[in-house]
Amino acid sequence: MHIIDLIVFLIFTGGIVVFGCSFFKKKTSSDDFTSAGRSLPGWVVGMSIFATYVSSISYLGYPGKAFSGDWNAFVFSLSIPIASYFAAKYFVPFYRNMGSVSAYSFLEHRFGAWARLYASACYLLTQIARMGSILFLLALPMNILMGWNIQMVIIITSAAIIIYSMLGGIKAVIWTEAIQSFILIGGALACLVILLFSMPEGPMQTFDIAMADNKFYLGDLTGDLSHSTFWVCLIYGVFINLQNYGIDQNYVQRYHTAKNEKEAKFSALFGGYLFIPVSAIFFLIGTALYAYYQVYPDLLPADGIKADYVFPFFIVNQLPVGMTGLLIASIFAAGMSTVATSVTSSSTIILTDYYKRFRKHASDKEQLFVLKISSLIVGVLGIIIAIALLNVESILDAWWKLSSIFSGGMLGLFLLGYLSKKARNIDAIISVICGVLLICWISLTSYFNETFGWNFPVIHEYLAIVFGTMLIFFVGFLSAHLFFKYQKNKVE
Repeated sequence: MHIIDLIVFLIFTGGIVVFGCSFFKKKTSSDDFTSAGRSLPGWVVGMSIFATYVSSISYLGYPGKAFSGDWNAFVFSLSIPIASYFAAKYFVPFYRNMGSVSAYSFLEHRFGAWARLYASACYLLTQIARMGSILFLLALPMNILMGWNIQMVIIITSAAIIIYSMLGGIKAVIWTEAIQSFILIGGALACLVILLFSMPEGPMQTFDIAMADNKFYLGDLTGDLSHSTFWVCLIYGVFINLQNYGIDQNYVQRYHTAKNEKEAKFSALFGGYLFIPVSAIFFLIGTALYAYYQVYPDLLPADGIKADYVFPFFIVNQLPVGMTGLLIASIFAAGMSTVATSVTSSSTIILTDYYKRFRKHASDKEQLFVLKISSLIVGVLGIIIAIALLNVESILDAWWKLSSIFSGGMLGLFLLGYLSKKARNIDAIISVICGVLLICWISLTSYFNETFGWNFPVIHEYLAIVFGTMLIFFVGFLSAHLFFKYQKNKVE
């Protein structure tokens, strides 16, 4: 690694950590740690929401998918405007008026403590899986660049993120995410320009090669549910993004940090819509990498390379001095912001949904201590998952499948409580049991077919959240209304 690249990388990443730590105050409160005193401007919160979307999964996973395949996964981004609209119109005022910083207190109010604990447990599992995926992708470029041990890079990076998350709380996380967003957008744009103008016949050669090889393909328009078609990706995107905006603590907690409801609504729209063009840049980078290595195939390793490794390989070997350090810093910026978000939101859930249940009169000092210890524990679990993912072929596929499974259909439970006034505790319990069983079946059908020679119809794992959500809502809705009608007729 050239000394200039190392200096650029250390200045950007070290500066972010120092900036995050600068928010540390000796006298702070648990409210400052979890909601920043509801004092932040909407554009900063919006950039934070955007940064939560753009993790290193996007920075490396999207180019990897476009390089090895096509733009099918980009359909996920096209679903975001639907979720952003519902967030601004319904979710933001709903949560800000509730008062509790926990996204799941509403479920306890509607169905009891079990519903809140179920949803928060699903959330924690999802966040730990996400942190592991991101930390792994953070370590890849440093492994290729410096030959450093991936496990060691994961541990050191995690330690830096945990430190400033513990010291500064949500305010430090949101402000650092806003700064990191500018770094990652600038780095991605600079890399794309270099790629396009590195083609011997000019930028249009990239598009000619991509069009000839159908690299901009968005997926089949058929109704096949066993493969990642256009409709499978779009429906998955709608449900996962509604869940993100509607019941994900990462997003709900940010609604509380804005200084007023108008700013919070703006942040939801701004953060979501900004992700669409930026994700298109990442996919275009992957397509440009494909065209570049079609023209210069000898530049790739003779023994082949994984799709997720192609972008880091290009950064290390083909970018000019200085740009390599900037791009590595951009990848770190994308990953650090999302991991920091997961750490602070998970620690908030551990405090509000678990610890305070048993220590209702805990002092503010005690609550702050629990938040910091929880941040440390969640960070360590993320490290363990990151190391466990070392042999995964595609991190993007792995993350999408894990998020669909671990979500556990909790969006369906939320919709049941929000839309059906007649739904009771027993209706919610029955519906969740049915939903979880269906999600397990969808997730394991392929395994059972391969292992036991069965021939059951296969539904793509992306759709676990879709069918799980729908089943939970409809079973609970029908149970509430049909049983209510039966009971009414019996009384009469």
